[in-house]
Amino acid sequence: MISFNYETDFKLDDETVISKWISDTISLESYKLEEINYVFCDDEYLHKLNVEFLNHDTLTDIISFDYSMGKLIQGDIYISVERVADNARDFDVSFVEELHRVIIHGVLHYCGYKDKTDDDAKIMREKENHYLGQLDQ
Repeated sequence: MISFNYETDFKLDDETVISKWISDTISLESYKLEEINYVFCDDEYLHKLNVEFLNHDTLTDIISFDYSMGKLIQGDIYISVERVADNARDFDVSFVEELHRVIIHGVLHYCGYKDKTDDDAKIMREKENHYLGQLDQ
């Protein structure tokens, strides 16, 4: 089950399409979906989580809490729509494209992909691009 929660003045237009895309991605990566809760929020909300739980006093676009066990995916993904909007401007892409990238980025972490090294980040970006191509934008 995938749920979308809103802690700011924002709402996805296409929850059903996004849910299917996420579920399909998880299946294609040979994992099984248990439960993912997406929480869309503002910078202040996500910053508080970043400080409280990760001891990072910085702004970020996404924080994911992974409760997965083996191949069973479960977790909470918090996304700052303010950061996504700023990043979209910085990367010269649409807000929707950047939002979709961040949404699938969290899922790919749950599927075992990392992005701390340059090589890992390159693989992560390739996977993001692949799955973005699976979604009609």
